[in-house]
Amino acid sequence: MTAVYWLIAIIVLLVIEAVTMGLTTIWFAGGALAAFIACVAGAELWLQVVLFIVISLMLLFFTRPFAKRYINKEPEKTNVEGLIGKEARVTEKIDNRQGTGEAVVNGQFWAARSADDEIIEPETMTVIEEVRGVRLIVRKL
Repeated sequence: MTAVYWLIAIIVLLVIEAVTMGLTTIWFAGGALAAFIACVAGAELWLQVVLFIVISLMLLFFTRPFAKRYINKEPEKTNVEGLIGKEARVTEKIDNRQGTGEAVVNGQFWAARSADDEIIEPETMTVIEEVRGVRLIVRKL
């Protein structure tokens, strides 16, 4: 019956890993696999638990740095960070002195200001250089 518990642990840990995709439980699934194999081979429960802990920690400490370095090289930019470098179309004249301007990017309208204090007319394509609060800082393409 202990083998079934180890199998359940492996499945649950792999499902959590598949859902999160963050290299969080894969190490413990490896430890549970080692414990499962030991159980099937007839090892005592204490040895199974020791194998689970030792193998999990070994996988965690020795392979995690490698995995972080080569698998998750560049974290994907999300939310506002993902807008930097994208193109935006000016929908309302951008004039920093008068505090006006609006641009649309990805179907969303944003207040916009010019990066170099240049007046930018509507329908002009721009590139987003930064985001300050709720304003896009743009430059003409």
